[in-house]
Amino acid sequence: MPGPPPPGQQPSPEQIQQMQRQLAAEAEKRGLTVPQYIEQLKAQAMQQHQAQIRAQQQQQQQAQQGGGPPGSQPIAPGPPKPEAIAVANFLKGQELKPRTCILDEKRKDMFRVKRAIRALQSPTYVKARSKNPLLPEVHDRASAENTFKLLPLSLLALRVSKVDPTHGHEGHNHAKPKRVKGLWNVRIEQHQEANDDMHYVWLYEGSQWKQKLYAVGALILIMAVVLFPLWPLFMRQGVWYLSMGMLGLIGLFFAMAIVRLILFIITMFAVPPGLWLYPNLFEDVGFFDSFRPLWAWQETKEDIDRKKEARKQKRIERAARKANGLPAKPKKGAPASSEPATPAQAVTAAPAPTGSEPAAASGTIAQRPPRSATVEEVEDD
Repeated sequence: MPGPPPPGQQPSPEQIQQMQRQLAAEAEKRGLTVPQYIEQLKAQAMQQHQAQIRAQQQQQQQAQQGGGPPGSQPIAPGPPKPEAIAVANFLKGQELKPRTCILDEKRKDMFRVKRAIRALQSPTYVKARSKNPLLPEVHDRASAENTFKLLPLSLLALRVSKVDPTHGHEGHNHAKPKRVKGLWNVRIEQHQEANDDMHYVWLYEGSQWKQKLYAVGALILIMAVVLFPLWPLFMRQGVWYLSMGMLGLIGLFFAMAIVRLILFIITMFAVPPGLWLYPNLFEDVGFFDSFRPLWAWQETKEDIDRKKEARKQKRIERAARKANGLPAKPKKGAPASSEPATPAQAVTAAPAPTGSEPAAASGTIAQRPPRSATVEEVEDD
């Protein structure tokens, strides 16, 4: 039996007769005449063509409106828009409380969407927009979200989510990567939405003039050190005196550390728990705070537990004030509440000031109220 003709070639008379016989057989199966069957095939082909046109139109509309799930935005590669750069420069100058995260083994700054939206709806943005006409107008939440979405559209900031750094290391012989507390490992999400609790990471680094200035300064410093033999005599003598003074200060610091350690060892056995000279000398504080206070007793386990309990009570009070719609910290000069404190609000006695003698026991034992449920951790807003 002759098959269908190749594309672009006219069918032979035998092929035409074969197609006519097939049409007649198909029409007879459906109980139709050949002309009725041909009209039915034409109607079906027209419906399929119209369905394809409607599907293409819907795809084009979704691409124009953003596509994907509600709130997502398509990202087209290309140079960033001037409006997006203006928004990025404004947000980088605001206090978004960024935190450091790891993206593709690189450290990046991450921030929450709600703080960026809050900055775009603030009076500061209105003032900045009066100076920079490139900033889009923001008058409600919807316009603030549309302005914020300029960042992912220009690849200046992208939405990320937290991932487990140990994922994918099962079954391997190499060790798992060490996790740093508070440092997230993140990955870029496919859909760039703008909900309050979502996190975005900065890919835009802003102006590089500071880095260029630091590079020029480092180059000048290296050249000055290399050309040290050509310096005038008084400058070389000044450098020598300065270096000797720095060595003296370092030696004095080591001597102070040795003296305070010897003093602590002696007082640890003579008057426990021991006395520290300059207790904040090696703490992560400022220069002047390292020498304040002058002396203090070694903290015992009871002192540490007391401080932990006081911090826990402060968190409970802060959570209670937030639940009641009050500010987290009471304003200065605000009248204290006259209501009696409940057992959950009672704060244990604070530790005695540095260098003071412990108070004498009163001889009476106060029964401690039953401990109530406490809030261990309150997330910072």
